[in-house]
Amino acid sequence: QVQLVESGGGSVQPGGSLRLSCAVSGLPISAYHMGWFRQAPGKEREFVAVISGSGRYTYFVDSVEGRFTISRDDTKNTVYLQMNSLKPEDTAVYYCAARLAVVITGSTTWTKADFSSWGQGTQVTVSS
Repeated sequence: QVQLVESGGGSVQPGGSLRLSCAVSGLPISAYHMGWFRQAPGKEREFVAVISGSGRYTYFVDSVEGRFTISRDDTKNTVYLQMNSLKPEDTAVYYCAARLAVVITGSTTWTKADFSSWGQGTQVTVSS
């Protein structure tokens, strides 16, 4: 049984930091591209970041580039999202997702439909 469990969410002031964790069981994350998505109230779930199965490649949505980093610890089967310089517009439920690692090409997409396993999400609120 595959389980992805997010943790680390909470409330923080603008400019603050949070680190989200995604503990995975039932699949080896080394064989998967691991992503983070978020969904704000009334909006579609959107891609935030992904780290490739090899760990060599990372991709981010433009709005978080330079502020967020994604990493993985295959020995703990856990993925992390470090979020710095948080803004009110980062407020959302953040979801961890897994996608079987495929060769990444110029036409590879990172939409929610591309990921097969999901966690339940963790709330992040950025407010003064």
